Amino acid sequence: MPQDPMDFEWSYWIEWGREHILWLLAGHLLVSQVSRLLVEKYKPWCLMVYGMAACWLLLGIKGFAVILLHATISFAVAQFQLSLLTWLCSLILLSTLRIPAVEEAKRKWYDTENEYYLLLFTVSVRCLFCTSFSLEYCSCGPAQRSSHSFLWMLAYVFYYPMFHNGPLMNFDEFSKQMRRQEAFSLKTNLSILIVGIIRIFFWWCLAELMIHLMYIHALYSSAPPLEAASYWALGGLALAQVLFFYVKYLVLYGVPALLLQMDGLKPPALPCCVSLMHSFTKMWR
Repeated sequence: MPQDPMDFEWSYWIEWGREHILWLLAGHLLVSQVSRLLVEKYKPWCLMVYGMAACWLLLGIKGFAVILLHATISFAVAQFQLSLLTWLCSLILLSTLRIPAVEEAKRKWYDTENEYYLLLFTVSVRCLFCTSFSLEYCSCGPAQRSSHSFLWMLAYVFYYPMFHNGPLMNFDEFSKQMRRQEAFSLKTNLSILIVGIIRIFFWWCLAELMIHLMYIHALYSSAPPLEAASYWALGGLALAQVLFFYVKYLVLYGVPALLLQMDGLKPPALPCCVSLMHSFTKMWR
């Protein structure tokens, strides 16, 4: 049965996941577990190097250079320890993504539009991480400077599970948890991985079932069916759409959240079920 092709985000990330990202995440998992087992002290740097290599492999040397340049500029501006300058820097860096000449130049780096969009999404999310680090740097005292070094910024920015699409974890939470050295249990981690994979597979099957049977987004893109529908039917369509949005992000954020757990970190909470909410404030966060 053909699927509803109108949800670009789901189709886009599932295609990239099957072809490249899931394999790179599996590589991250392997590096993480080996480093936790053998060189716990150097785990952040092992994961940083792996994240840089994965970025280079997927986005090319030019895409890697753009993200590294953004991080370097953000770190340089953060040295002034002025929050206003940090925000201005972040907004200027983001605005460069919409300059026509820059857009055209970046498109020429890749063979397909999807590759360019991957760079665009990744740079946008990395900008949030650079902003988080810079704001934390602005508020830190002289005694905390060593824990807010450029090397730690790179470890944060190039941490691969959250690299392309989030979710967002602020720098202080990331660095404190990454520095914490806990007893490593391969058996415990294996049970977490198996349960997590089963849960994500269930969510993915549910999302695929919805997108193959319900055609929510296709209906919303066509005016005649909406004009003919009753208010009750329109309400049902709206509820179906936000429920799919919820299930979709259980998958898209559930995969990196599982890898964060495997790395010994506490992942951000997954989205709340929209049927239990009276306000969408938390959804946008």
